[in-house]
Amino acid sequence: MSQASAALAARDVEVGLRPRRKSRLLRSILMLGGIAVVAGGALGFWLNGGRYAYTDDAYVQAAVLSVSTDVSGLIAEIDVHEGERVAKGQVLFRIDPRQFDIALAGAKANLAETALTMEAMKRDYRRMLHDIDAKAAQVADDQANLGRYANLVKAGGVTRAEYDDARFKLASDQQALESLRAQAEAELARLSGKPDIDVTKTPQYLEAAAKVAEAQRELEHSTVRAPFSGIVTEVDHLQPGQYLAASTGAFGLVSDEHLWVEAQPKEIELTWVKPGDPVDVTVDTYPDQIWHGVVESIAPSSGSQFSILPAQNSSGNWVKVVQRIPVRIRVDRRPDDPPLRTGMSVETEIDTGHHRTLRDLF
Repeated sequence: MSQASAALAARDVEVGLRPRRKSRLLRSILMLGGIAVVAGGALGFWLNGGRYAYTDDAYVQAAVLSVSTDVSGLIAEIDVHEGERVAKGQVLFRIDPRQFDIALAGAKANLAETALTMEAMKRDYRRMLHDIDAKAAQVADDQANLGRYANLVKAGGVTRAEYDDARFKLASDQQALESLRAQAEAELARLSGKPDIDVTKTPQYLEAAAKVAEAQRELEHSTVRAPFSGIVTEVDHLQPGQYLAASTGAFGLVSDEHLWVEAQPKEIELTWVKPGDPVDVTVDTYPDQIWHGVVESIAPSSGSQFSILPAQNSSGNWVKVVQRIPVRIRVDRRPDDPPLRTGMSVETEIDTGHHRTLRDLF
């Protein structure tokens, strides 16, 4: 082979190798670029990870009350129907008030009688004081007479029998005086030691007035009103003519204003969650609607600790189970929002605002 042919062949080989070198270089660049993109994406995901705490173990909660009253009686009237929305203070049902009217009238009569009795006691006390003064004067006369009789009996001016009569009369009047004084002291004690006391300030009057107030309270409580606004449920469980015992639930009242969400995130998701964190709330019933809320509080213990019989590991066979901690979320509602009902399933996403840094890797 000539020198020219060899040079030509070498050039052809070099020209053929250039595309292959470029292809390998391109592949290397793409591979490194892909790795860099994946690594960057993973790093970005990790840096942003931990900021949001998501859970679908959450439900709408509301204030729920079993309506009752503290008096007993026959149901006279039911003023609401099933599913009706009631306002705070609206009448729900009434118990027959006649027994309470009678009790109130009796208590008022007793109060008036007590006032008259106390006034009579004040008059009796004044009369007793007058009687004591009169009897004390009589005792003084008896003592003077006995002194004269003592001198006369020695001189023979009176008989011994007359002297003894004077002595016995003095003793009798002294005993009567002591009895009057004891009665007056007892009467004064019933007047609280104050003969001119205002009748309305005496314990007897105050006790009678308290009975009037209690009878009035029972009469008022025979008309049962809604303690808060909401929806009444299970109204048909109560019927006119039915006897309702005190503190027995009549039907339910569910608030449509005091609503919140109770979420049960895993304990490992609560690392950065704190009260005040913003929350996005999605209700399964309204998948296209997003409510905004705020973390109100985080329970001091897991839900299992509130059970009647908390789990106890006494056998030595232990399996670690991730616990769930109740988180209460206040939901901000607008007038045009669809209605929320207690028990609705909810998904929550809490923005903790936490950002990881590269320093956390090392």
